[in-house]
Amino acid sequence: MSRPEHSLFEQDWPVSDPGGGPAGEFRFFQLGFLVDDLLEAAARWARVFGVGPFHVMPVVDQQATYRGEPATVTIQIAVAQAGPVQIELVKQLCDRPGIYREWRRGRVSALHQLCTVTPDYEGRKAHYAQLGYELACESVSGSFRVAYFDTSADFGFYTEVVEQTPNFLVQLDRISRTCAEWDGSDPVRLITRGGYQVPRA
Repeated sequence: MSRPEHSLFEQDWPVSDPGGGPAGEFRFFQLGFLVDDLLEAAARWARVFGVGPFHVMPVVDQQATYRGEPATVTIQIAVAQAGPVQIELVKQLCDRPGIYREWRRGRVSALHQLCTVTPDYEGRKAHYAQLGYELACESVSGSFRVAYFDTSADFGFYTEVVEQTPNFLVQLDRISRTCAEWDGSDPVRLITRGGYQVPRA
């Protein structure tokens, strides 16, 4: 049975600063990790660090340009707010080449990207390109664009640039509010259009 919560699909939620949220061109709002078991990793984050609840999104086929070639990767993500920063867990569900598979290299769980959001998407892309960083991947996620620059040689992770749009800020705000009000129940939530379900034991 689906349980009601702040629906990620409502369109009338007022936008506010998500957990001290994204502000400024270089402020990172998200840490992204690659994991093997999405539900177990989310439960572990909640159990060990008190971060939650994790919003487990439906499986999607992410279409992108990867290293200059068209690519489609099947992924599932889970996100939760931890103060001013969002934690994103990503599991790739296919073996197709992409920004996630190339990074695993035998790791069990790995920091993959630090993410910033900007109203000047093209300007941010130009900034990193001028510094010599390769645009490893670019995609459209819903109503906003996403770019991954390969900064791994210098920093050990990719730098993700997300286009700031009203819908994206609304989504961040809803997740942030849910996590700020969390009472510890249902730490892992499978998001549905009617609210959420909890994983079966």
